[in-house]
Amino acid sequence: MGDHRPDPLPAFNADVCIVLVNPQIDGNIGAVARSMLNFGFTDLRIVGRSSDWSDEVRNRAKNAQIVLENTLCVETFQDAISDCSIVVGTSGKREDGDKTAMRHFLLPEELPSRLSEVEGRVALVFGPEGKGLLNEELSMCDLLVTIPTWEGYPILNLSHAVTVICYSWFISSETSIPFGAEERLLEPELRIRLRQEIARLTKNMPAKEHRRKGIEETLVRVILRGLPKDDEIHRLLGVISEAADSFENES
Repeated sequence: MGDHRPDPLPAFNADVCIVLVNPQIDGNIGAVARSMLNFGFTDLRIVGRSSDWSDEVRNRAKNAQIVLENTLCVETFQDAISDCSIVVGTSGKREDGDKTAMRHFLLPEELPSRLSEVEGRVALVFGPEGKGLLNEELSMCDLLVTIPTWEGYPILNLSHAVTVICYSWFISSETSIPFGAEERLLEPELRIRLRQEIARLTKNMPAKEHRRKGIEETLVRVILRGLPKDDEIHRLLGVISEAADSFENES
C-alpha cells in the first residue's frame, strides 16, 4: 500500500519545476515531495536549505524519495530559476482597491492551458510558511497565481498549496488535445535581457523616482502576461533599447 506503478511520467514533467524559497518546516518539504510525485512532478528546487534531509523530511515524503534524491538545493532565488523561460509566483495575499500592481493573479486552472505543451521550462514558486514570497521576489516572477480561498483565512499550508497547484496542472494537462501547441516560451537569456532593458529604460526616463519601480513592474507584467514569442520580444527590444539609449544620451 502506498507504492506506485512504473508508469511513465506525464509529458509535462520535463518542463515544470517546483521552487520552494526558504522553507522553514522539515515536514512540509517531505509533504511537498510526496504531493509532487502524486501528480507526476519530480523537479524540486529549494532555496536556502541543504539536502541533508532529516528523518521528518524522509518520513513525510513516503515513497517519493526519488524527488528528494534529485532535489537541487541552491543559495539564491535567481540560481533556482536561471534555466527557466517563465516564472510563476504564488501568493495568498491579495490587495484591495486600485493599487494592485504587484498582484494581478491568474487562477490555478488557467496555468496549464496557457503554459503546458510549449518549449521552455516553467518554474512554479512558493514562499516560506507564514510570510510567503516577498515583494522583491514577486517582482522577479513573470506571472502570479493565487488559490481561491475564503478571505477570512486565505493562507494555505505550504504543502497544501503545492498540492492544489500540482493537481490543477495534472488534470488540465493530461489530455490528448495539446494546449498552446503552436506557442513557444521565451529563451531564458531573452527573458533576462528584456527585464534588463526595461530596467535601463525606466532608470533613465524622465519620471519621479518613486514612480520608476511601478512603471518597470507594469511594463514587465503587461508584456509577459501575453506570453510573447521570441521574434515578438526581439521587435519590442528594438524599441525599448532605442528609447533607453535616447534617455541615456539626454541625461
